[in-house]
Amino acid sequence: MRHLSAVCFALAACAGAVRGQEAGGAAGDGCPAYEPRLGTPMETVRYLADDVLGGRFSGSAGERCAGEYIATMFASLGLEPGGEDGFFQELPLASAAQPHAPPGRGRNVIAILRGSDPELRGSAVVVGAHYDHLGLGEFGSTGEAGEIHNGADDNASGVAAILAAARALRGGPRPARSIVFIAFTGEELGLIGSAWYANHPAMPLEETVAMVNLDMVGRLEDGEMIVYGMGTAPEWAEIVPAANADLGIPLAWEEAGFGPSDHTSFYANDIPVLHFFTNVHSDYHRHTDDAHKIDAPGLGRVARLTENVLRTLANREERLAVIPGVGERDQRAGGYGAWLGTVPDFTPVDFGVLLAGVTEGSPAADGGLARGDILVGLGDHETGDLQAFTDALSAHRPGDEVVLRYLRDGDEHVITVRLGDRADRPQ
Repeated sequence: MRHLSAVCFALAACAGAVRGQEAGGAAGDGCPAYEPRLGTPMETVRYLADDVLGGRFSGSAGERCAGEYIATMFASLGLEPGGEDGFFQELPLASAAQPHAPPGRGRNVIAILRGSDPELRGSAVVVGAHYDHLGLGEFGSTGEAGEIHNGADDNASGVAAILAAARALRGGPRPARSIVFIAFTGEELGLIGSAWYANHPAMPLEETVAMVNLDMVGRLEDGEMIVYGMGTAPEWAEIVPAANADLGIPLAWEEAGFGPSDHTSFYANDIPVLHFFTNVHSDYHRHTDDAHKIDAPGLGRVARLTENVLRTLANREERLAVIPGVGERDQRAGGYGAWLGTVPDFTPVDFGVLLAGVTEGSPAADGGLARGDILVGLGDHETGDLQAFTDALSAHRPGDEVVLRYLRDGDEHVITVRLGDRADRPQ
């Protein structure tokens, strides 16, 4: 679908502010033009999910245009740039854990709404959504490779919701704490952008009180929205229902803090998290995930819920009490086979699988593995990258005893564990 040919406008005043240039001019780097204003979330979805951006594969020209658009929207709100280059945080995309990652560099897009309280403004709430997708579907597609995968729900919807929440928060009383808004690159390749941010934060992670992640929030319709991470802090049981009281969104609660989206990079650093998710559908990772299928009223309600949660978090005097190690759950993958309970960190290493953490009660935890260890062998297999680890694990059955080799502080260690059954793992 091609929407932009009919709706493009001349790029106006705040475009230059993205890079500190003079105002005015055309969209940079050959990007389609647009009007730098925040209207409805659907305007954002239509721009990001247009064929012209080619599916926003990490590091591509289309994703770069999407990043320019997001940065311009942040600038139009008068938010403070949070990157090393204005709103942009550059990072390498190549990853030892993901052989499909392209060479070159991608960009997180970061903005800060600085808090009003002199004592609390040094602490922050992070809200994020990834803006990359699958390009032509050569990697990760559940449909036809070679077709443009626009990713309207995955995850133009999440970006649209955080921009709408940013506008509402910027327009109301300024919150006491700072709020960091992030559009992540590289999520589809393995949380590359959020893992990089966790190691290069705009505000210190030890001063980050919570992270709210929006990934696939555009298909609410008459169904429930799943809220992952409810077990990562006891206060969520009060905060989330109160934020939803006037919206009436049907909510399904899930405890798990680890999952296949960007909140994992924060929970691995002992930060309480939420992940808003309106569930998988038949267009997931297919070229049919287009803007006209988004539930616009539902997306607006999700944006308002996000605003309410962020405002509550930013105005609380007390920090949340994090509960670490709550469940490994992949809502997008099957639940059968051998299970070890490791959570990968996608920060590149020379050889092996760097661990962001382990699931409480898992074989990995019982064997003493911990965050920062690098798994280099499982049974008779070397685990030089995440794919090799997946292949090694799938070669075994639940109940098998296997020898694990891992590096800790440069020293190699060997342990024996009995693999669990993925179907019986803690949720």
